[in-house]
Amino acid sequence: MTENDPLNDKILRELTRDGRISNLELADRVGLSPSACLRRVQELERRGVIRGYRAVLDPAKTGIGFVAYINVGLGLHTKAAQEGFERAISAAPQVIECHNVTGNVEYLLRVEVADLAAYKHFHTEILGTLPQVSSITSFVVMGSPKDERA
Repeated sequence: MTENDPLNDKILRELTRDGRISNLELADRVGLSPSACLRRVQELERRGVIRGYRAVLDPAKTGIGFVAYINVGLGLHTKAAQEGFERAISAAPQVIECHNVTGNVEYLLRVEVADLAAYKHFHTEILGTLPQVSSITSFVVMGSPKDERA
């Protein structure tokens, strides 16, 4: 996780599991004094190793009932085409993740919406209208037995 520092690695693992853990509890779990632990966490934040803290939401309680991963191929393999696609995707609130990947497509998206009708709208009216897009392959999530994203 970090440059050969087992204590920082322990801190990062604990914070990944629970970003709201108190400094006192964190220090106890990693075997440091509270002041030493706090200094390490602040240094990890200052160096950008820890970029932020997030709330993990319950999709069903926030109105998200449909999740899909989408492979997107572009018709042109230019910097301008990629930048235009990325700008459009950044403006789409349905897209929770966008990754530029290797392989036979350029992008992998994670899309979260209320239901199939909302997904169809996104697929047809937003993603399907982008001039850069040449192929769309959807993979509907039926369940997530392991999901450690925070």
